[in-house]
Amino acid sequence: MSEDVVTVTDYEVGQDNVNVLGLDIHNPVFFISGLAIVAFVVFTLMFQAEANAFFTALRPSITKTFDWFFLSAGNIFVLFSLTLILTPLGRIRLGGQDATPDYGYVGWFAMLFAAGMGIGLMFFGVSEPLSHFNSSMGGTSLADGLRTDWAPLGAAMGDVDAARDLAMAATIYHWGLHPWAIYAVVGLSLAFFAYNYQLPLTLRSAFYPLFGERVWGWTGHIIDVLAVFATLFGLATSLGFGTQQALAGFEFLFGTGKGAMAQIILIACITSMATISVVRGLDGGVKILSEINMVMALLLLIFVIAFGPSAEILSTILSGGVAYVKELVPLSMPFGREDSNFSQGWTSFYWAWWISWSPFVGMFIARVSRGRTVREFVFCVILVPTLLSTIWMGAFGGTAITQVIANTSSSLASAPLELKLFEMFQHLPWTSILSFIGIILVLVFFVTSSDSGSLVIDTITAGGKEDAPIPQRVFWCTFEGLVAAVLLLVGGKEALSALQAMTVSTGLPFAVVLLGMCFSLFLGLMKAHNALKQETVTA
Repeated sequence: MSEDVVTVTDYEVGQDNVNVLGLDIHNPVFFISGLAIVAFVVFTLMFQAEANAFFTALRPSITKTFDWFFLSAGNIFVLFSLTLILTPLGRIRLGGQDATPDYGYVGWFAMLFAAGMGIGLMFFGVSEPLSHFNSSMGGTSLADGLRTDWAPLGAAMGDVDAARDLAMAATIYHWGLHPWAIYAVVGLSLAFFAYNYQLPLTLRSAFYPLFGERVWGWTGHIIDVLAVFATLFGLATSLGFGTQQALAGFEFLFGTGKGAMAQIILIACITSMATISVVRGLDGGVKILSEINMVMALLLLIFVIAFGPSAEILSTILSGGVAYVKELVPLSMPFGREDSNFSQGWTSFYWAWWISWSPFVGMFIARVSRGRTVREFVFCVILVPTLLSTIWMGAFGGTAITQVIANTSSSLASAPLELKLFEMFQHLPWTSILSFIGIILVLVFFVTSSDSGSLVIDTITAGGKEDAPIPQRVFWCTFEGLVAAVLLLVGGKEALSALQAMTVSTGLPFAVVLLGMCFSLFLGLMKAHNALKQETVTA
């Protein structure tokens, strides 16, 4: 055994588990998580008006009060991750120096990218660049009611080229280094302590250097329960966006409407597909769907670039990328800002959202990353997706902005967020085919997020077991579908607002957890690095 793989405890995975009705569940994480989530759903449904008022006030209160904290934490995650690439700690291999990757680059990257933000790219690929573009244009007729007072780079005030660059810099900032650094910190921590320290694949394991054996008691229980909450609510918020966009696409193409029956049919289909994928497991389900989605997304991207305003798209990608690099520091400043709506309404919410997703995405990435070096892991999880996000946002956002500037579309700027993608497709060749592919992409991203999220929650509530009984996986997948259906159907807009507020409120304490995780990971990596140095000297 390589010296960088150590056994720090005699704790056995699943030793605290109990068997109930054929389920292999971790006590008390499973029961506390399940009961608390049920209580939240019941409270929201029984007291919709009161819940709506509470959650409506909760989100802006948190983002306004703690915007400086979210921005500061995001900067720390980026700097910490980049440090791992540049230091000797980067040569440590997950699973030991003799470990080999379980998946090739294509399959590995497809899974982490699909789980990371697939639905978000489809939903915000057109809507966010347009929102920032309209804001940057000042008081022109291009505004569609989504105005902000963001102007850290100087107001464009009618300068189209400057407004486009500002819009792309702001958009890439929200989908680039910072969110993927959040995922990288969690994913690397879980993978390192699971594969190099032989600890269970749960959030509590990442804190072993700080808390020692206490991670197996209530300290660890609390961490894992919070991880389940964050995962479920963060996932439900994203699935809410996905449901809205898919139904908007169906209505755009077929006039099927977005009523209760349409939502029931869609959620039932998605839950059924996700359940089948979960039953088939990681290799037979999630991996295959992720690769299919990756190919479809790549083909759609190529088509938009080839048949859209190609010159403007390439110019937007290049100038937007340059603007992002140039203005990264001003955008990241946590203090002395005057752009309160941008930093609080956009950035703080995004950072809280990514943080709430980090237990889910991080653990999923950890499960498929054995055999990678730390440097390879961080580079691929942060820099490569940032580049692809820049290209995606530049292609879709650049096409939409060009259409608005040329007045090609009179409805694009004022269309609802979930419909903007399909309004943009309306002015490209083969509109119906493109729109149908877009809907399929949203649905498959929906499925990959749901089934991979179910696998992660199942692993947490099974005490770190990666091979829990199939009925247990089905339980969590079905439970997620039922929660989403009940909240979306009965709660309506109030339920979605509640989910978004819960995402932000869950992201706040988890930002503290992630900062502690950075320190714990550094201690663990230093121990492994020193062991490697000693092994080299001895050899």
